[in-house]
Amino acid sequence: MTLEILAEEAVRVLSTCVRELRDAGRLSPGSMILLGCSTSEISGGRIGKASVPEFGEAVARAFLSACSAFSFQPAFQCCEHLNRAVVLPRTALQGRQLTQVCAIPQPHAGGSVAAAAWKLLEEPVLCQAVQADAALDVGDTLVGMHIRPVAVPLRGSFSSLGNAHLVMAYSRLPLIGGARAVYPDKGP
Repeated sequence: MTLEILAEEAVRVLSTCVRELRDAGRLSPGSMILLGCSTSEISGGRIGKASVPEFGEAVARAFLSACSAFSFQPAFQCCEHLNRAVVLPRTALQGRQLTQVCAIPQPHAGGSVAAAAWKLLEEPVLCQAVQADAALDVGDTLVGMHIRPVAVPLRGSFSSLGNAHLVMAYSRLPLIGGARAVYPDKGP
């Protein structure tokens, strides 16, 4: 797959996925959407073994654009070499109780997408963990630890990006109570 083809596919796939997450999860402006992505898997390699920095930049740009279209806060999960820390814009820290940590993601220590996001964001920060309102997982990177409970799987229009498997989830409020509880028809 060429960089040009991937860049076009990333824009098409990620913009559709973010829109589908918005609609299904009833997300409002300011909601945080997290992306976990393996460029190794996109290119047909094995996760963590064939990082492609150019693909990382194309995917990060496409995701930033898709989030910007709906005024969502983007977040980028690093790989296990940075303990799956999360890159996000400094503005996303406001009003959230997040623990900031110190590292700069690199393609082989954080992942190509997170490293690209670090360079593309105006004021990037790295946080230990987040509770995003929704998430996309490209290449089986295991983003579940960063989704606010209760996570609801979503099957969208796309199941892959390049050669990588793609899954999505949004969160809903936990339903509490019992047999006598009454719930609104529409959640937040």
